[in-house]
Amino acid sequence: MCNRRHADGGPGLRRRRVLFAGAAVGAAALSGCLGGGGGGDRASAPPAETIPEGATCEVCGMNIRQNPGPSAEIFYRDQRPNDHENPARFDSTWEAYQYEFEKDDAGWEDVAFYVTDHSAVDYRTFEDGGDTFISRHYEASTFVPAADVTYVVDSEVKGAMGRDLVGFTEEADAESFRSEWGGSLATHDEVTPEVVAGLGR
Repeated sequence: MCNRRHADGGPGLRRRRVLFAGAAVGAAALSGCLGGGGGGDRASAPPAETIPEGATCEVCGMNIRQNPGPSAEIFYRDQRPNDHENPARFDSTWEAYQYEFEKDDAGWEDVAFYVTDHSAVDYRTFEDGGDTFISRHYEASTFVPAADVTYVVDSEVKGAMGRDLVGFTEEADAESFRSEWGGSLATHDEVTPEVVAGLGR
């Protein structure tokens, strides 16, 4: 049994994914205005950043790097998430969307929305306390624009805040994950407040 605090290592079922670091960094540099339906000027968007030691989730306050599951980052124009510099950081994808929906209603404009690409990382699933979790990846090269992924929604595999949205740039990888762990498929545009409300613990 793995300790959840060591979410990026330890024993577990390993799924090998080839990481094209240069391509991932290039994709990150091209990220753009991805709030709502996506799109925008990707060339002018800030690149994804590695989540630093000690960074906490904007929604739940948990230490991101000490817990398992998908990560996310959102950059906002002329705003300071929770009174700090951009980006806003999250220990679950569904919390990132929850935050984004709230900020969108408040008139904030996101200029880049990044999520973990599980097609480009060597992720692990592991058991802890009778649940199955997926490893955390927090390096800048592991993030891609949210509009570029297919999510597996509400699978049996959990992250830091329970069931989540697990993103893959390769749709075949998402389909394979769903066939093994259950859930449904969704794109960025199909993630609604109602979808998010059904996730978590």
